Amino acid sequence: MSEEVINCKQSLAVGGKNFDIWSLRDLEAQGHGIKKMPFSIRILLENALRNYDGLAVTSDHVNTLLQWKPNPEKKEVPYKPARVLMQDFTGVPAVVDLASVRAEASNHGVDGQKVNPLIPVDLVIDHSVQVDFYGDKDSLNKNIDMEYERNKERYQFLKWAQTAFNNFTVVPPGMGICHQVNLEYLAQGVVERDGALFPDTLVGTDSHTPMVNGIGVVGWGVGGIEAEAAILGQPIFFLLPEVVGLKLTGKLPIGTTATDMVLTITDLLRRHGVVGKFVEVFGDGLDHLTVTDRATISNMSPEFGCTVTYFPIDDRTLDYMRDTNRSEETIERVEAYTKNNMLWRENEEDIEYSSVVELDLSTVVPTASGPKRPQDKIAISNLKAQFKSLMELNYGRGYQPLEDRSPADNDNGLLKTIKVDDKDSDQDYELHDGSISIAAITSCTNTSNPTVMIGSGLVAKKANDLGLKVKPWVKTSLAPGSKVVTDYLHHSGLLDDLEALDFFLVGYGCTSCIGNSGPLPDAVGKAVTENDLVVASVLSGNRNFEARVHPDVKMNFLMSPMLVVVYALAGRVDIDFENEPVTHTPDGKPVYFKDIWPSNEEIEEVMNKVLTPADFARNYGKIFDGNKQWRDMEVSKDKVYQWDDSSTYIKQAPFFQGLKPEVGQPQDIVGANVLLKLGDSITTDHISPAGGFSEDSPAGQYLKGRGIEPRMFNSYGSRRGNDEVMVRGTFANVRIKNQLVDKEGGYTRYIPSGETMTVFDASQKYQAEGIPLIVLAGQEYGSGSSRDWAAKGTTLLGIKAVIAESYERIHRSNLVGMGVMPLEFVDGQDAETLGLSGDESFTIKGIANGLDVNQMLTVEAKSNDGRTIHFKARSRLDSKVELEYYKNGGILHYVLRDFINKK
Repeated sequence: MSEEVINCKQSLAVGGKNFDIWSLRDLEAQGHGIKKMPFSIRILLENALRNYDGLAVTSDHVNTLLQWKPNPEKKEVPYKPARVLMQDFTGVPAVVDLASVRAEASNHGVDGQKVNPLIPVDLVIDHSVQVDFYGDKDSLNKNIDMEYERNKERYQFLKWAQTAFNNFTVVPPGMGICHQVNLEYLAQGVVERDGALFPDTLVGTDSHTPMVNGIGVVGWGVGGIEAEAAILGQPIFFLLPEVVGLKLTGKLPIGTTATDMVLTITDLLRRHGVVGKFVEVFGDGLDHLTVTDRATISNMSPEFGCTVTYFPIDDRTLDYMRDTNRSEETIERVEAYTKNNMLWRENEEDIEYSSVVELDLSTVVPTASGPKRPQDKIAISNLKAQFKSLMELNYGRGYQPLEDRSPADNDNGLLKTIKVDDKDSDQDYELHDGSISIAAITSCTNTSNPTVMIGSGLVAKKANDLGLKVKPWVKTSLAPGSKVVTDYLHHSGLLDDLEALDFFLVGYGCTSCIGNSGPLPDAVGKAVTENDLVVASVLSGNRNFEARVHPDVKMNFLMSPMLVVVYALAGRVDIDFENEPVTHTPDGKPVYFKDIWPSNEEIEEVMNKVLTPADFARNYGKIFDGNKQWRDMEVSKDKVYQWDDSSTYIKQAPFFQGLKPEVGQPQDIVGANVLLKLGDSITTDHISPAGGFSEDSPAGQYLKGRGIEPRMFNSYGSRRGNDEVMVRGTFANVRIKNQLVDKEGGYTRYIPSGETMTVFDASQKYQAEGIPLIVLAGQEYGSGSSRDWAAKGTTLLGIKAVIAESYERIHRSNLVGMGVMPLEFVDGQDAETLGLSGDESFTIKGIANGLDVNQMLTVEAKSNDGRTIHFKARSRLDSKVELEYYKNGGILHYVLRDFINKK
């Protein structure tokens, strides 16, 4: 590669100042064909050019990007993001790791204060608020008080980190959801730093980080482990990606929403296959999509399976920046830089993609997805029929029309009906299979989009004008991703209409989308659990995996906020809106879907009146202040954290204690037993659940033993700073199905004795006897959230390897980052075709001989009858740097050794 390429730094004048840029236009003039590259690849190329040092980022890396082709070489490339975004569930364990690395470095004679973020880190506390209180105006304050009571120790730790670490800021509780705050405030489009301009880029410790792709910023979700390494100056290495072009044409038809569009795209891209790939959107359909529409699409990138869903910067982007109160200086910088450096949306016809998927937006129809995967699209017109089919297939219960149901048929193989005497609401009613127990307007996916939020308010207004009420068994909640939302709902008067239907503000956070739905109403919860009712939730979120929204709610449907309100009025999911009334007025008149659905013009009229940059200026002008509870919270001024052995929230990470400066040689895995044998689509929610847990669970027993009352257990997600809780919660999802046992939940068979016990108890017995463990799994292992504890808990259980048919990107990377070997069946084989029962003793050979990228290893599985099954499995150590991480026992072990050995 020529010096001209490396030295492509030029000067660009913007606003009377001169800035350094790394010029892609200069490379195009040299004949390198930049105009054929997707915009996202151009940004990666600029990143490598700017960070070139001949060591971590080499000329080979630059050349690999420069020669990107639609069918790219399987070579690794580096990425050094401009910043890191965190939320508190993943942020607390990340900061615990950083504080632990600092403490261990100090133990080795290294100045611990050298362990500091080298790039800006913004942590937004948004995942901890739960819907304990709802249905009145005091709900918000009560939930905030409960949030602080449960989480004060975690919040003190984060506030300490803000003072102890450089480049680290915290957005306090109750201010918004990290991705919406990122979209509306943090993202700058183009960064000005040290006299240079370059694209705003990031990674986030949440899988929905790509939401910011909608404003033209490249960023994606990683595990906390990878993010910590990036914070400490390590490049993130990954294979040069394919880029799938998503061509959008036409415009959305009247009566459909951005939510309907994104659920349609989720189904489309899942079927096409985009796991581990970039998606880039183009076509004339973009001209009709606002940035918030685009961000709704990008937000669900992990549901598609792709790394990013990128929308290049254009006039719509600049309009949104003005609308959200970005400075004119920022907007001028973004426009000048992107137009000069071939990053402005133009000349799309020149770009060569790896493949192209087309969607005519005019074909989109009102849509939901569920009941347990976001990619399982259901047209609203078909939801009733799908419910009938699912009840018969999964539960063996035949369908009856609502008017024909009776408790007398509960044992006759038909839908169940339970009479409820609800003393809290002072009402008697009947609950059925298919009744809606939770209706939540939640999640940055949709609450960032004024169209659907104002639309939901107009649905509520029309319902109120007709005297309608939400059914008494439905737990309702409104949890926007920023305070701007409630401002414009208040200005329009629509907040009053939502409250009249019991959609009261419960918090500014993820709530039901992350599993913080809080308890069901007592009478409803009792009826559901005692009678095995199959009730449903409807929510405007992005995830509906088993037991995620609520452990007792077996069907969960994603949909727009507008549809959430409609279904809350109906009170059930088995309804055909084309032919049945949604509900009836107090005097018995039927009310149909069309009677309460607003027109596009009605929504647009309200938006034009109430959306103003002033609301963004006011709310984001005090984003870091927090409430009085936050401001009054006292924290230690020590730079090295003083660990409290009595804490059940914050505990020094065990992974680095006693680390030796030298690296040992990895050994073959000999005589391993199977801890779990699992099927397809095992999510990180199955592996490391985020929601609540019972006092009878291993985690509950541990906390009770430490004097913690069950009401103060909080959630797994909030306890991620304590490894003792989290290892007990690994594979403890109440809906996980381990094929070694005949019961649902976090159980396994301890193979030496045949005894059934919890996964945690079995792992303790195996580890005490020095027996290594493995997991057998099917396709899409580790899909879902970028949850590093799904890998951390795996390693603490003593699991040395996972053998799966395929992996989702982030979890595979996290396993490597914790020193667990990810292996893949080859040649169409799987556990079933090989005849593996899970009772065998496994030996994995070839590790000790020296590892190479994607090396084939030999696996021997010996059964008790003396039979031995031999097969090959491919190591999913996908790059040379991952080989080093694995040899070191994990990525942070690698970084810490680097600190120690350079002292």
